[in-house]
Amino acid sequence: MGNQTSQSEFILLGLSDLTDSQIPVFLLILLIYVATLVGNLLIIFLVVSDFHLQTPMYFSLGNLSALDIFNSSISTSHLSFDMFTGNRLISYPTCISQVFLFIWFGSTEFFILDIMSYDRYVAICHPLHYTTMINIRLCVQIAFFSWLFRFVCCLVHIFCALRLAFPDPTIIPGLFCELYQLLQLSCSDTYLNYFLLYFDAVSFGAPGFFITILSYVYIFKTILKIKITDGRQKAYSTCSSHLTVVFIFFGTSLFNYYQLKSKNSLAGRLISLFYAVFTPLLNPIIYSLRNSDLKGALQKSLSRRGTMF
Repeated sequence: MGNQTSQSEFILLGLSDLTDSQIPVFLLILLIYVATLVGNLLIIFLVVSDFHLQTPMYFSLGNLSALDIFNSSISTSHLSFDMFTGNRLISYPTCISQVFLFIWFGSTEFFILDIMSYDRYVAICHPLHYTTMINIRLCVQIAFFSWLFRFVCCLVHIFCALRLAFPDPTIIPGLFCELYQLLQLSCSDTYLNYFLLYFDAVSFGAPGFFITILSYVYIFKTILKIKITDGRQKAYSTCSSHLTVVFIFFGTSLFNYYQLKSKNSLAGRLISLFYAVFTPLLNPIIYSLRNSDLKGALQKSLSRRGTMF
């Protein structure tokens, strides 16, 4: 191991194993990113432009799409640059910025999914009180608080990470800079950093996860009590898209971050690639296939523009 030093740059292992497939993989990642960008921007456009979609559920969906764009842009931009140029170096400021943005956007998405879970709970379990229990103004306030609160929490993590020293050279066995990997590679005492990570997860992550699980327990209990088959199917369809997104988000997140040690292998890094690049693309696909409101808004938007020409 080299000397302990205040690091100016790191070496990202990336997908250097795929020496014969760099260009095809680069083009595939670029294509997926463009599709992610178009799909999520389309959802945001429809939510903003269509009056019927300006509801708590679709406001949260618009936030989710914005977060997917940000997350995909962070992960894809540097990875694509590395694959295209063959340069595995990443500067210390860029690495720390990546860590900050990944934590901020990822944890904020967690909060937004909680809002959507509560919205579906109220819509199905208390439909007559929906407008009094949740409204667009309340969702805006909660979303603003979520973005701001997670921003502050991430600053705390980053300020504590700035004091860490690393061996020279430092090779990060992954595609991106992630806080947990930096802590594993650091030569400094990381007790405070780990404490803050676990405190954050237990204090805010676990209750949010519990809210989502509890919401769907009540939702399914209510759906099972519905006697009419059409009514039960309609109730299920209102939450199926969100439930699918929740499973994908929590499933890939847990699998990714509990398998960080495996990223020394190519298989582990490919799993990380799926989490960072493919997952943001799935949200617009799921909602566009399952949601009749979005389909209707898109058709109206296209018809309006068709009459203009």
